[in-house]
Amino acid sequence: MMWDVKTNLHRVLRQLPEGVRLVAISKYHPADYIMAAYEEGQRLFGESHEQEIREKHASLPKDIEWHFIGHLQTNKVKYIVPYISMIEAVDSLKLLREIEKQAAKADRVVKVLLELHIAEEATKYGLTMDDCRQLLDAGEWRQMTHVRICGLMMMASNVDDEQQIASEFQQAADFFDEVKAKYFAHDEQFCERSWGMSDDFPIAVSHRSTMVRVGTAIFGPRVY
Repeated sequence: MMWDVKTNLHRVLRQLPEGVRLVAISKYHPADYIMAAYEEGQRLFGESHEQEIREKHASLPKDIEWHFIGHLQTNKVKYIVPYISMIEAVDSLKLLREIEKQAAKADRVVKVLLELHIAEEATKYGLTMDDCRQLLDAGEWRQMTHVRICGLMMMASNVDDEQQIASEFQQAADFFDEVKAKYFAHDEQFCERSWGMSDDFPIAVSHRSTMVRVGTAIFGPRVY
């Protein structure tokens, strides 16, 4: 029996205020689950494995916007750049350079978010706030014509303490304001704050998230 994707999708959407978009995280779920959400009007989906997203992109409707949300290895960039809408987890200058190189070859401009590491778990990827400042201060990104930095993304700690989660989201929101004012004050496209997942997206929304990445609450436990 297919998980009740449509009911769950609408349950999540009802909790999102105007101006907050849903990235439906469809990794480890089959194409028919994606189509169930698609038939309800959902067009924004997130995947984290190059081969899986490539297969789904080939077989599913072409008006789907695909976001790459996982840790992306530089040697995989060339495979997804021709069709990806956004790469949400840029965590190094090396990766940014490779996206620029491959996007130039594909004659595309690829949107990206810089991934922050605020949570206390060592397993999470991302730039510390100081790393992020250093990357932006260095300025190489300003010469990149096939990459557009559109905002920040982060994951809160996987804990039950809602105050800690809220504190981490607030740190990210405050840092967004700092980066916006210093580096992107006149760039309207630097506007995205991607934080909040199935367990914590209502808290994220109250801390100025513009995009939530929700998978399990829509699609259920992983299918494969």
